[in-house]
Amino acid sequence: MKKFFLICVAFTGICLQNCQAQTTKTEKPAIFGKVLSQNNSISAAQLPALLASKDSVAVKVTGQVLDVCQAKGCWMDIKLSNNEVMKVRFKDYGFFVPKDIAGKTVTMNGMAYNKIISVADQQHYAQDAGKSKAEINAITQPKSSITFTADGVLIK
Repeated sequence: MKKFFLICVAFTGICLQNCQAQTTKTEKPAIFGKVLSQNNSISAAQLPALLASKDSVAVKVTGQVLDVCQAKGCWMDIKLSNNEVMKVRFKDYGFFVPKDIAGKTVTMNGMAYNKIISVADQQHYAQDAGKSKAEINAITQPKSSITFTADGVLIK
């Protein structure tokens, strides 16, 4: 009887693992904020060229998440081209994203801007990202960057 019980427990564990693996493969994209699709989006790598002669542009962008605010998911960093990073915030603080989406691909709808990021804002973002005191104190100059205000985010 004990052998039968152990076999049943082992079989149940294997079935659960297979079910979880299948669920992961078929999960639907998660949407935060305004409902959107992946259709008609541009790659995040194309954004610097699109903004080259403009201060801002309304656009739908798809890119890879590099980092997320670990305090509450109130911003994320998206990979651009040439090792550049775009800071994404959410319109009117209306929604946040999960803190564990680094490495995932997202599509965002909203406004992209050329902006100067102050030292205080850079240090705040570094603190939210869990950087060390030394890394935070090393930030001493404002920097020019592309930023994005999203009204909707789709996570794949």
